Amino acid sequence: MHLSLLYRGRLSSCNYECAYCPFAKTYDSRAALRRDADDLARFVDWATQQRMDLSILFTPWGEGLVRRHYRDAMTRLSHLPQVRRVAIQTNLCVGMRWLDEVDTRTLALWCTYHPTQVSRAAFLARCRELARRGVRHSVGMVALHEHLDEIEALRAELPAHTPLWLNAYDERPPGYYDDAQIERLQRIDPHFRYNLDPAPSLGAPCLTGENVVSVDGDGNVKRCHFVAEPLGNLYDGSYAAQLRARTCPNSRCDCYIGYAHRPDLPFQRDYAGGVLERVPSFVL
Repeated sequence: MHLSLLYRGRLSSCNYECAYCPFAKTYDSRAALRRDADDLARFVDWATQQRMDLSILFTPWGEGLVRRHYRDAMTRLSHLPQVRRVAIQTNLCVGMRWLDEVDTRTLALWCTYHPTQVSRAAFLARCRELARRGVRHSVGMVALHEHLDEIEALRAELPAHTPLWLNAYDERPPGYYDDAQIERLQRIDPHFRYNLDPAPSLGAPCLTGENVVSVDGDGNVKRCHFVAEPLGNLYDGSYAAQLRARTCPNSRCDCYIGYAHRPDLPFQRDYAGGVLERVPSFVL
């Protein structure tokens, strides 16, 4: 058996302040950070005891890698023989020395470039260091109008084998992108339209709830981040009896970490082996 887990704990603080970001920007107290670290340690201990194959993506509301407990967790998980992949969404702001201890055959990073928060030169230098270390990674941006030139400049300076994915701006008004802009963005990311204009989801097949689940800091298990239906708890094992094939109950799914698990869309094929970290199969 193979199970993919989307882990989102209590962390909600971020060192960046992007105006468009939908994630909560709150201050995490010392007590909240200790609780988040304890929750994460419990999750890692659970993973250590499993015999089934696991793939894990951390999707914190804030920036996880600035916190040592996330770096330590990823390092430990990367060395477990039952872990196929451990990845995290990150703005890539932290130093690279922690990567000295990881197993790069297992670890991967989903990196987002925020032009208002960091220079392109600094971000590219970090990407080059990831490549030098052999760390699998993808790079992405939110496709704001004011960043279209920056998107093309980043693509031109990234190595050809580094994937650059694009998310449509969530708060866009109707008609935000014209046809020429959409074509321009699709030349960078051929899958951009799936994020811009999601296919109807209601009744569509989805692997969430079957071999993909969402887990919070208390171990509560749901199908995914976008379906509230509880499946049980990770730590008492009650979730396992609920795993089965299901269809999507939502009218639409406009987030990659949701629709990437629909087998009727191309992502299970085009990103085979790299779905969680958003790395196309031709890179692996």
